[in-house]
Amino acid sequence: MKRRTLGLLAGSSVIALQAGRAKAQSASALGASLTPMGAEMAGNADGSIPPWTGGMTTLPAGLQKNDYIPELFPDEQPVAVIDASNMADHAAMLSEGVQAMMQKYGFKIKVYPTHRTAAAPQYVYDNIAKNNGKARFTAQDPTGGRFGFENAYGGVPFPVPDLTNPLTAGAQIMWNQSSCWHGFAFNVAYQSWSVSSGQKSMAYADASQFKFPYYDPKGSLETFDGRLEIQYDPYTGPQNLVGQAIIVWQFTNPYKNPQEAWELLNGQGRVRRAPEVSFDTPSTQSNGIAGYDEYFGFNGSLERYDWKYLGKQEMYIPYNNNKLYGGDAPSAHLAHFLDPELIRWEKHRCWVVEATLHPGERNVLARRRYYIDEDTWEVGCGDMWDAKGNLFKVNLLYNNCRPDLPGVVYGQNTIHNLQTDDYVSVAGHWNQSRHPTLTFVDDIPNSVFDPNNMAASAQY
Repeated sequence: MKRRTLGLLAGSSVIALQAGRAKAQSASALGASLTPMGAEMAGNADGSIPPWTGGMTTLPAGLQKNDYIPELFPDEQPVAVIDASNMADHAAMLSEGVQAMMQKYGFKIKVYPTHRTAAAPQYVYDNIAKNNGKARFTAQDPTGGRFGFENAYGGVPFPVPDLTNPLTAGAQIMWNQSSCWHGFAFNVAYQSWSVSSGQKSMAYADASQFKFPYYDPKGSLETFDGRLEIQYDPYTGPQNLVGQAIIVWQFTNPYKNPQEAWELLNGQGRVRRAPEVSFDTPSTQSNGIAGYDEYFGFNGSLERYDWKYLGKQEMYIPYNNNKLYGGDAPSAHLAHFLDPELIRWEKHRCWVVEATLHPGERNVLARRRYYIDEDTWEVGCGDMWDAKGNLFKVNLLYNNCRPDLPGVVYGQNTIHNLQTDDYVSVAGHWNQSRHPTLTFVDDIPNSVFDPNNMAASAQY
């Protein structure tokens, strides 16, 4: 499939942000014309995107923290249903990959009224205000930002990107994405499913534990040890993976502290380093359909790409998809995509960033374009091209509104290979209506993420 140019910076949906305006947005803009997270406080011109008024921070009646939170707006009807027959009328707000799926697979989306539910605790807002204007890239790439950031803690480091340099802004936006708010610590039962030739199978299931030392409410910049995220994934299915586990540490400065990973494999009786759990290595946990750096939209170090800010655009992206996680995975997976009747799409303003391989670097994905929600700094969707310029993959993310956190957080993503016609859904927390599978906790002991402790559980 040859790539087409859709005129990203043409049309009324693109918001032109001039350099002068970018420089004028200072720390005082946060909480005034900008939300505490750095999004535009105001709605759009026609009212289809409302102003941000604080997000959703109150649980629906009768629910308690860590209960399953069902569809938040059950009585709403779609404002548009878009498929190949009418996508040209909406092309300015659809990614190239989404349009390709409509043409090739009969994909459709149901667009609902926009709700700006994103929120975070006050301590996160306070930290973002401290980071603004003080966070910086590491000295190894002070303008391109490929090797990480420093002098920031407890909130996105660059809430007001420096738009005077598109490469600087692009990397700042992507580091915001890598460090966006998902809570401090949580337990989650994940399932990943792959679908090839219409046949669905469980790629893996696990009982994960995540902790973001960067967001420790008791910590500070002075005590921060550099670890952005740590995770422990003991696999619970399918049967051939039961007993295996992996630990991953990721850092805010991967030049100084590259990602560290350890695997416990069946039959070996020992834990070993796993440097392959990074970049475009095909993930065994996705049956090889996705690389490790495709998880969560984009995952890991930015170092192999140059990141260019292209503009800000009103886009249709999946949003507030609580309903999706009340069901079961097998019935949700159709031959080429998740059941559109279960997915809620909304119009949101997105930062648009394009990645191209840095000279001398390699990755099977030669070019990527991401649409990043302004309210959360999470990827809404992404398109990816191969070295010949052919559209290769489409990455869709389905977030989950959690007023009990509060926050709009990752739920799962699907990665669609347009050349092999298969796809995988990565790390979804299904069946929450029967048993909550995503629970936020006050803390998790650091010993859980210690590879020595994982080694102690090894079996021959």
